[in-house]
Amino acid sequence: MEIDLEKLPFDLDFHPSTNIVAAGLITGNLLLYRYDAEATPQRLLEVNAHTESCRALRFVNEGRAIVTGSPDCSILATDVETGAAIARLDNSHEAAVNRIVNLTESTIASGDDEGCIKVWDTRQRTCCNTLHVHEEYISDMTFASDSMKLIGTSGDGTLSVCNLRSNKNGRKVVCGTQSGTLLLYSWGFFKDCSDRFVDLSPNSVDAMLKLDEDRLITGSENGIISLVGILPNRIIQPIAEHSEYPVEGLAFSHDKKILGSISHDQTLKLWNLDELLLGSENSMPNHSAASDSDSDGMDVDASIPKPSKGTKRKNVSKGSKLDNSTNFFADM
Repeated sequence: MEIDLEKLPFDLDFHPSTNIVAAGLITGNLLLYRYDAEATPQRLLEVNAHTESCRALRFVNEGRAIVTGSPDCSILATDVETGAAIARLDNSHEAAVNRIVNLTESTIASGDDEGCIKVWDTRQRTCCNTLHVHEEYISDMTFASDSMKLIGTSGDGTLSVCNLRSNKNGRKVVCGTQSGTLLLYSWGFFKDCSDRFVDLSPNSVDAMLKLDEDRLITGSENGIISLVGILPNRIIQPIAEHSEYPVEGLAFSHDKKILGSISHDQTLKLWNLDELLLGSENSMPNHSAASDSDSDGMDVDASIPKPSKGTKRKNVSKGSKLDNSTNFFADM
């Protein structure tokens, strides 16, 4: 199943409970589609969300709203049913907003091109935490809900772990790189990786999804989507080819039956996950990469993207105080 977006997509997300997928475009537009296995995807909404590209988006509030971020430094909350703007914060960051991730039912986090991460409380309608943890753009973030830790990666080549609540946990963190090497870190020991997996080299890993505690799905710059085993580390098998261009984003549908992928070919592709994984359990493992004896679970942090994607673009209207965000999440 393929959707021609006509313009370059930067991000995608699936509705948490229904067959709706959203994409953010280089034009600043937000597109929503309803999909079904037996029918052509139907466009539900097209919203001119931002004056610059729509780099980041996530469904929030049980799918009733969608939050988007842009290099114009704004964050917008849009009603999914009507397409109407619920609230807009024009100066949410002092630099381009590059990533947004859900944390809890009432909090989200956003990361910008200057390495700043902000945590927003949608219930209190304000920014509740500002974390200056990196020197360059935030390339991706993921949230470990059981330990309340926010993990970020940056164009400066570093990985950060921010404690949103003090807790301990034992697991693995997997991080993709431009060289195609996957770096594995033992939870709590982030000064050096505990293992390296090089079988995807030399193609950079630009997107990753955790499938389960033993497998993840990667998207590479050669357009190949692969199923990768962790501990033991191996490429189980390539499962799809989006196009000849880099895979820029991957996401699961609410029921985990559909895998979505976006690329520079301006398409959003929806794959039947069961069909992609068919036969993978019987694939012979490739043990060419060293493996760690630790069998802890894992968190996945998508790759540090190529510098061309994270070029800093500052907004000339910087300087507004965060006090203006008091009513940002009103009526959400």
